[in-house]
Amino acid sequence: MSQKPTQPSKPSSDGKTLPAPSLKRNRVQWPVFLGSASLIVAIAVWAIVVPENADTVITRVVAWAAGTFGWYYILTAAVIVVFVLVIAFSSTGRIKLGPDHSRPRFGLFSWISMLFAAGIGIDLMFFAVAEPVAQYMGPPAGEAETIDAARQAIVWTLFHYGPVGWAMYALMGGAFAFFAYRRNMPLSIRSVLTPLFGKRVHGPIGHAADIFTILGSVFGLAVTLGIGVVQLTYGLHVLFGLPENAAVQIALVAFAVAVATISTVSGVEKGIRRLSELNVLIAIVLLVWITVFGETRRLLEGLVMNVGDFVSGFAGMLMDTYAWDQPDAWMQGWTLFFWTWWFAWAPFVGLFLARISRGRTLREFTIAVLAVPFAFIAIFVSLFGNAALEIVLGGDEAFADTAVNLPEHAFFSLLGEYPGAPLLMGIALISGILFYVTSADSGALVLANLTSKIEDSKQDAPKGLRIFWSVATGVLTLAMLLVGGVPTLQQATLILGLPLSILIYLVMISFYRALRTEAQHREGYAATVASRFGRGETSWKQRLRRSTVFPNRMQATDYLDKTAVPALEQVVEELREAGLRVSLERSDVPGAAMPPLLLTAEFENQPDFCYQIYPVNREMPAFAYYSPSKSDSYYRLEVFTVSGSHGYDVYGYTPEQIISDAIGHYESHLAYLRISENHSDASIGTDENLVIDWQDDFTEPTADKP
Repeated sequence: MSQKPTQPSKPSSDGKTLPAPSLKRNRVQWPVFLGSASLIVAIAVWAIVVPENADTVITRVVAWAAGTFGWYYILTAAVIVVFVLVIAFSSTGRIKLGPDHSRPRFGLFSWISMLFAAGIGIDLMFFAVAEPVAQYMGPPAGEAETIDAARQAIVWTLFHYGPVGWAMYALMGGAFAFFAYRRNMPLSIRSVLTPLFGKRVHGPIGHAADIFTILGSVFGLAVTLGIGVVQLTYGLHVLFGLPENAAVQIALVAFAVAVATISTVSGVEKGIRRLSELNVLIAIVLLVWITVFGETRRLLEGLVMNVGDFVSGFAGMLMDTYAWDQPDAWMQGWTLFFWTWWFAWAPFVGLFLARISRGRTLREFTIAVLAVPFAFIAIFVSLFGNAALEIVLGGDEAFADTAVNLPEHAFFSLLGEYPGAPLLMGIALISGILFYVTSADSGALVLANLTSKIEDSKQDAPKGLRIFWSVATGVLTLAMLLVGGVPTLQQATLILGLPLSILIYLVMISFYRALRTEAQHREGYAATVASRFGRGETSWKQRLRRSTVFPNRMQATDYLDKTAVPALEQVVEELREAGLRVSLERSDVPGAAMPPLLLTAEFENQPDFCYQIYPVNREMPAFAYYSPSKSDSYYRLEVFTVSGSHGYDVYGYTPEQIISDAIGHYESHLAYLRISENHSDASIGTDENLVIDWQDDFTEPTADKP
C-alpha cells in the first residue's frame, strides 16, 4: 500500500507548520490528446472523403479479425466472467472501494437507479425488438422460423445484452474504484496498470493505454449514437413526416452535440442523473402498456420461460464457438460484435460506476452490477421481444422483413400495432432523445477526463476539452454513417476489439496483483494482533472514566498536545536511532475538525509505515444523556493507517498505551513487508503523496429522495 494519509501542508524542521500548497490545476495530457484526436480525425476524414475505400478496407479487416480471433474473443469474455465472480465471492469481496471506515455516498435506491442509467440506452430499444426477430429468421444453428427458434431468439438477445457485458463493466469499474479510493490514485487507466508497470505508466506505456481506451470509448459511443440517429430519424418520420435522409441525421447529431456541449460545460451532473432516472420510468410505462394491451398471459409466461432457458443454458452459450457449424457471418454480426462493443464501452461505463460506488464492498458492487441492470433488461427484452415474435408468428411477413432489413424501424413499427400508437410512439421518441443526449453528454465528459491529468477524482477536465470531444464524437458518428450506416460502426468496433482485449487482460493481471498485496497487508496485520495493543488499564477507575467521557474540541486538542505528541516523539527518537527516516507531523486538513497527528517511517523501495491519530466529530450518543457536556457532538481520536480507520478511540490512553499501540502497528507493517518481500506489485512506493480528506468518508449517504 503505497499511499499515505498525508496532509496538504508539512511542518518545518523547527516544528512550525508551513502554508498548505495550492491544489494543482487539471492539465491536458498532450501526448494522449494529440494522439487520440489525430487518429479519430484522420479516420473521420478518410470515411468522408473516400467512403468506398473506407468501406472496403473495414470489411476486409473485420472478416480477417473475426475469422482469426473469434475464438479468442469468446474465451476472453468467459475469463472475465469467471474473474469477477471469483473476486466477488472470495475473501477479496470484503474489501471496500475506499478506506475501511468509508460509507457509500448514495443511498441504496439512488445507487441502483444510477446503475440502470449507466449502461442502458437507446440501443436497448433498438435490439429488444430487432434481434429476437432476426434470430428467429436466421438462428446460428437449427431450423429457422420454428417454435424452438422463437424460444431461443429471446435467449440469444438476453445473452448478448446480459451478464457477460456487465461483468466487463464490473471489472473496469471495480478496478478504477479500488485504485482511486483505496490507494488514492487518479481515476484513470494508468492508475489501474501501476502494479504492472510502476512509474513507466507515466510514459509511452501509459499514453498507449489511454489512447486505446479513448479510441474504444469513442467508437463504442459512436455505435450507440449511430443507432440512436437512425432510430430517431424514423420516429420523426412516422410522427411528423420528416424525411429519412442524411440532412435529418446531421440535424440530430448537431442537436445532440449542442445539448451535450451545454451540459458538459455547465457540469449539471444532477440534472443528467435525473433525466436518466426519468428514462427508466418511461421505459416502465412502455412495458406496462405493451403487457396490458398485448397478450398478457403469453408475455408473462414467456418472461418466466426465457429467464429459465437463459439460466440453464448460459454456461454452454458462454463458450460456444460453433467449431463445426462455423456460422461466420452470424458470429461476426452478433456475438463477436457485442463482445467487442462491450470491450469498448467497459472503461467508459466503468469510470461512471466507480464514481458512484465509493464505500461499497467489492462483493456488493459486483453482485449489484451483474444482477440489477440485467433484471431490468431481461424484463424489457422478453416482453418487447415476445410481443414482436407474436406478430411475426401471426403471419405478418412485412413486419419480419422490416425488423431484419431495417432494424431501426422495428421498435416504432411494433408500437404502431398497439392502441394509442401516436401517444405511445411520442413517449418512446422523447425517451430516445433523452437517452441519446445523455449518452453524448456523459461521453464527452469521460473522454475529456481520459485526456486530462486529474489528481482529484472529484474534479473534471477543462471545459474546452469537453467541448472538443462532444464535437469530435458527433463528427465521427456522421462520418461512419455516411460510409455505410450502423453496420460500418459495428465493424469498426470489432476491429478495435483485439487491442482492447489485451488491455483488459492487463487490467485483470494488475488488479489481481493489487488485491494480493492487499491480502498480504491484512495477513501482516493479523500476524501481530496478539501483541499490537497495550490496552491494559492502570486501574479500574481509569477504565471506567474512558467509557463515560465524551470529549469536546478543547479536551481532544489538549490530549493530543500533552499526551499523544510526547508519547509518539519517543517512538520517533527510537526509530531514528535505528537508522530510519521518521517524521511526526501536525498540520491542517480541509474538512478536518482539528489538525490530525501523523507518524511516518520511510522504507527504501518499500511502502512507508503510517500511524495517524485523526479527530472525528460525532453526534453525541443517546446513552450519553448524563454527560456534563452541553454540546451536541464530541470527538473520537481514531487510529488510521493506509487502509483507513481501525475503528477504535485512543482518547484517554496513557502515554505507554499510545506507544504500545503505535509499535504494534509498526510490527504489523514489518510482518507485511516480510510476507510480501518478493511482491510483484510495481505500484508500491511509486505514486506521489496525495491529500486525503477523511471527512468525506464520515458523511451519511445521500438520502433517497425523489
